[in-house]
This record gives sequence, C-alpha cells and structure tokens, in this order.
Amino acid sequence: MGQIGHHLWVIAEGFIPGRSHGPEPAMTSHETACILNAGDEDAHLEITLYFTDRDPVGPYRETVQARRTRHIRFNDLTDPEPVRRDTEYASVIRSDRPVVVQHSRLDSRQAENALMTTIAHGQA
Repeated sequence: MGQIGHHLWVIAEGFIPGRSHGPEPAMTSHETACILNAGDEDAHLEITLYFTDRDPVGPYRETVQARRTRHIRFNDLTDPEPVRRDTEYASVIRSDRPVVVQHSRLDSRQAENALMTTIAHGQA
C-alpha cells in the first residue's frame, strides 16, 4: 500500500472533563488519538503533552502494530504521570513510522453528550 501518513503530528487542543454522565467506560468523558498504521512495520510512538502553566510531560510511549489501527485514550496514559482532568493541554505525537492521527473527544458532563472529531496536523 505504500507509506501513508507522517512521522510528526500535533493536536493543539486537549481537555478531559473531570466528570461524566452515563455508564462507564463507554460514556466516560475522554480524549482519544486514533492512529492508523497502514505500513508493514510496527510504529513506536512518543507522546508529549504541553500545558499553559507548567513544563511539558512525556514522553508517553505507545506502539501501533503494522497494518492496524489503535485508539489511544489520553485518560489511560499513566507513565510518566496520569493526564490531569479539567486541564487544558496540547499534544505532540512522534512516530518512527508514518502514521495517520485523528483526534476525538467525548464530553459527557451532561446527558446531552457531545462527540467531536478532527484530523490532527501532520508534519512531513
């Protein structure tokens, strides 16, 4: 299939609400990086988070297997530290293989839920 994607992606917007409405884990408010690795080799990712009021945190290390997709919930990132709730952040995702990144957020703080999704900014 050839190479699809980029090695560097930026999601300038991030925020995980501190509360949720509805059954867990399906309706837990979350941020997700949806990663497509269409290549023939596993992609090793490093995710760094940037904040308005403190130094960056990371890298968080994740792997997306060859010819697979993986949805990485920022809520589940714990090493080097859990991602804080109710805190604005941005993320930079670096990969040793070309990947495609899409960003989504489920905000379920109220019964009328909102799901947002957008393509991240890829850098060649």
